[in-house]
Amino acid sequence: MFERLLKKIALQLKKASIPYMVIGGQAVLLYGEPRLTRDIDITMGISVDGLDRVKNIIPIIGLKSLVEKEKEFVERNMVFPTIDKKSGIRVDFIFSSSPYERQAIERAKDIKLGRSLVRFASLEDVVIHKVIAGRARDLEDVKSILLKNLKYDLVYIEKWLKQFDKSLGGKFLKVFRNIEKVIHDRHRR
Repeated sequence: MFERLLKKIALQLKKASIPYMVIGGQAVLLYGEPRLTRDIDITMGISVDGLDRVKNIIPIIGLKSLVEKEKEFVERNMVFPTIDKKSGIRVDFIFSSSPYERQAIERAKDIKLGRSLVRFASLEDVVIHKVIAGRARDLEDVKSILLKNLKYDLVYIEKWLKQFDKSLGGKFLKVFRNIEKVIHDRHRR
């Protein structure tokens, strides 16, 4: 179900010339341990001004909006929540045009699903998103990704987490370094 839906979304975003990447649980499945995920999160490299472009493709994909006042909701939350009419899978289209998101979308990887290519966030960008989200489940996802993938661009991750610490007033870099220390200690045993 998820694969079929991801392929339809990828095709329509490509046709509409909307840059994107799959993030969230679906990206964790690619890099980390399998886990239950009930939705698809798509970050797009367009601002909320592009809402009509997204609204034009959702019926073609088989999705319907989950909100009444779409424009107001999207302007407030930067997310357009939809649901697949057949499967009941939720699909969140996330609007973004920040320098970080633009770079992350450029770094996204084309992953072959059947005969289709779907753009998934890079391992490093999934880690960054998960550290910033910061829920227990997200931090477990970071651990599983780092345990399964010993090679990653540490400089890139730390650079962006440091910038998010400054702009959001967080302790993201410290959280990441603590997780990374636990992972390295496990590998030394």
